[in-house]
Amino acid sequence: MRTVVALLASLALAADLTTAGPAGRTPADGAERPCLSVKLTQSDGGEVVKMQLDDYVAAVLAGECSIFRSDEALKAMAVAARTYAVRLRGRHAKDGYDFCATTHCQRVDQKAVTARLQAIADDTSGELLWFEGKPAFACYTRDCGGRTEDAQAVWQDLAAPYLVSHDDPYCQRSGAERWHWSGTPQQILAALQQSGLRAPPLIDQIAIRQTTASGRAQVLVLRGAGQVVPVSATSFRFALGRAIGWDTLRSDLYRVTMSSGRAVFDGTGAGHGVGLCQRGADRMGLEGRTYREILRFYYPGTAVGLTARGLTWNRLGGELVTLMTTQPNQDNFIVEQAERSARALSERTKLPLPRKIEIRIYPDLDTFRNATGAPGTVAGQTRGSRIDLQPVAVLRRREVFDSTLRHELLHVLVENRARPDLPIWFREGLVEYLDGSRRSARVNALVSRYGADAVLTWLTRGLPPEVKNSSDSKAAVNSK
Repeated sequence: MRTVVALLASLALAADLTTAGPAGRTPADGAERPCLSVKLTQSDGGEVVKMQLDDYVAAVLAGECSIFRSDEALKAMAVAARTYAVRLRGRHAKDGYDFCATTHCQRVDQKAVTARLQAIADDTSGELLWFEGKPAFACYTRDCGGRTEDAQAVWQDLAAPYLVSHDDPYCQRSGAERWHWSGTPQQILAALQQSGLRAPPLIDQIAIRQTTASGRAQVLVLRGAGQVVPVSATSFRFALGRAIGWDTLRSDLYRVTMSSGRAVFDGTGAGHGVGLCQRGADRMGLEGRTYREILRFYYPGTAVGLTARGLTWNRLGGELVTLMTTQPNQDNFIVEQAERSARALSERTKLPLPRKIEIRIYPDLDTFRNATGAPGTVAGQTRGSRIDLQPVAVLRRREVFDSTLRHELLHVLVENRARPDLPIWFREGLVEYLDGSRRSARVNALVSRYGADAVLTWLTRGLPPEVKNSSDSKAAVNSK
């Protein structure tokens, strides 16, 4: 449900996604948080906000495809949206942020995020769509009209063999969207002039001169006042959309005639038609296809995984801790150490243990960065009861494995009790106070004033009015 009009080729950004700069840092505790900067729409305040990668994905699902009936289709969209964000981060860098919240990038609707959409984003956390070792250009369209478009018909310089035109029977079975629009030559001429496009001073006829392999209009010819002017069909559609409304020409898959002094367009589909067709994907999910099958159908030749080669996770389970690792023989000691440490920390802090803790050890730094969105300076990240860690060998080489594991387990204890509206500075600062290794001056001052027991009760009761501070309460918390 968006139109991508440009492709940034800088894939180096993908290897170090979302390194939080000064705006992503809380001065009181110095906690670095991986996030994207997103400019909200004017109706949502028009501010630039920081969003953790999976929260951004959930907000995109809310903005782009909340009406999907299939969870598998939503998962496919989550992977596509995350891959888009990783590959094209910094699309609005010259404007001071990564993405806008409109369909120019991906439509974001934070207010419409539901538990279902957040769970879909979390369940696919870290998964990207890969092609030849790099994140794919995972564009998508609302309705392909029964046949997807070739990427090079829209972006001539884009070499993407996985974005080729092919029939989409799922879109056809769901009932491809048909539309009709007519306008006067004067309306059309004014729209073209507003966008700086050439046109005859009077338009008597509009015809399709050239089509793409999928049958979409590629070049139009405008005739009138003795002139014949060719124009790109996509530029023509955008000009009418900007000037008259985006419900005029919904796609380039149409036929055009002149009748009673008006240009009459009868078409099908919506959007550019390249990549995943949302209407077809939802139908695939309803027919029992998995999200991986959906992605393979719309991006043939790509692979879904946490790295370009994908990962085979091994699950090692204890009474309290589940360990996900690609190297079970090397990492199996972590289960016992984590359970012993978690119980000791719970006893010392009087914070109850959650029912289950998941620890995920990544095999290399690139995998950790791509999966979590964290920069290489972050050793671990906790979200709820799940801990993501850099490779054990890397942390041991830096002599921080034991301290990082302890710190993240404290985060789990705190997050297990924390109210959703508690600001990040308090949660991170309280962990640092309990850890005793890098105490937050701000929380330390609160403990001195109110006492440790009282401050701990704020986890469930909320901050007193005099110390409240607004912050992003859903972002993942990290350790350096």
